[in-house]
Amino acid sequence: MAAVLVVVAAVLLILLAAAALHRSRPNPTRSLPRGSLGWPLLGETLEFIAAAYSPRPESFMDRRRLLHGKVFKSHIFGSPTIVSTDADFSRFVLHSDARSFVPSYPKSLSELMGKSSILLINGPLQRRVHGLIGGFFKSSLLKSQITADMHSYVRRSMASWPESAQPILIQEQTKHIVFQTLVKGLIGLQPGDDTTFLKREFQQFIAGLMSLPVKLPGTRLYRSLQAKKRMSGLLKKIIQEKRNRNRMFGPTVNDVIDVLIGDASGQLTDELISDNMIDLMIPAEDSVPVLITLAIKYLSDCPLALHKLEEENIRVKENKSIKGEDLQWDDYMSLSFTQDVITETLRLGNIIGGIMRKAVRDVEVKGHFIPKGWCVFTYFRSVHLDESIYDEPLCFNPWRWKEKGMSTSNFTPFGGGQRLCPGLDLARLEASIFLHHFVTNFTWVAEEDQVVNFPTVRMKRGLPVRVTRKKVACELQPYTRADT
Repeated sequence: MAAVLVVVAAVLLILLAAAALHRSRPNPTRSLPRGSLGWPLLGETLEFIAAAYSPRPESFMDRRRLLHGKVFKSHIFGSPTIVSTDADFSRFVLHSDARSFVPSYPKSLSELMGKSSILLINGPLQRRVHGLIGGFFKSSLLKSQITADMHSYVRRSMASWPESAQPILIQEQTKHIVFQTLVKGLIGLQPGDDTTFLKREFQQFIAGLMSLPVKLPGTRLYRSLQAKKRMSGLLKKIIQEKRNRNRMFGPTVNDVIDVLIGDASGQLTDELISDNMIDLMIPAEDSVPVLITLAIKYLSDCPLALHKLEEENIRVKENKSIKGEDLQWDDYMSLSFTQDVITETLRLGNIIGGIMRKAVRDVEVKGHFIPKGWCVFTYFRSVHLDESIYDEPLCFNPWRWKEKGMSTSNFTPFGGGQRLCPGLDLARLEASIFLHHFVTNFTWVAEEDQVVNFPTVRMKRGLPVRVTRKKVACELQPYTRADT
């Protein structure tokens, strides 16, 4: 009897999966991209994850692209999905508004972000929050403040580094520095007990972003939700204190919370502001530190690029020293080779491999039909490593950007459209400041390490480097490709 029940249950599951699959199938008169939906329920998720953990995550896409073309259908993470490795197709999707596509994320991430997250809200409210934050990130006030804070935190951190004997973990050092800098810009907190508390709770929070969507006590997602609750308590207290101060003394604008509580629309509740402050801390833990760490890894493996970067930064440092000045935002952004190194790191490193959107109506893009309810995975990594777009795409070559220039279709490390990351210039600035101080003050030897690409990009060992402090400024010598 038990065996019969198992068989019956298995048959029912298969029939339910088949019915669900049938319901997700579009009108046969419309032209779906070629491809395979894989196994019932599982789809092709296991093959995707296996490739994601390998040194070549794009191999899952490459095999199917050869069989079916740059746009193909699949079934990953529980949803029938159109996968795009085509730059123009992806651009159309990313630049569409909420009448066609809305964000789609794994359930655990959506649970942790909350309904009021800038990553999940749509329409006028999303545009308002995005515009307010993006405008402040571009303001001269924040540029000046972030530059000064980053200088201070980098110098303080580097002053304590031991030489040679004990390796420095670049990934951990940059996380600490960038978190302090960003928290100051977001909520006005100076380094201290509250910042330490936020950092500790944030570590618990972010660990659950890619976890099983189970909220039972003791699970990873439950612990992350509890950490978010504790962070929200502190943030709401800070928000209320700022509102009280504004009522007594008039509004001031020193950080992102000040900008959001100053909005007159009445739509931005304390909960919405708190949730979005937590979301905006993610780059401090993840993307910006990884960008800096990967840049140092690639430079360690490319002496010619390192020398060129060092030469550029020493020259500007000497010019500023003569005038008794520190470098400012514009100085960093005008370091052309430094910016090319950052651009090439973003292209090769693919810190954000792609973005998911869900179709809210039937859509046709470049002759391909996307049914309502299906997801679209715009996979940036395949475009960034496409040999028809980039010569020798697996090689670190900052010089390519002198000739190529940046295309908004072929280069999308910060996403695109209305949801383009508002902090893209801020990320470049923070990476530029760290690299400037690092290459002008130290020589180093990086230990063996490897890039892990899933569930997030990071260095497996945190990139240990052994540093030696420079005694005097380096003399600038001519250097050619032949020297390598």
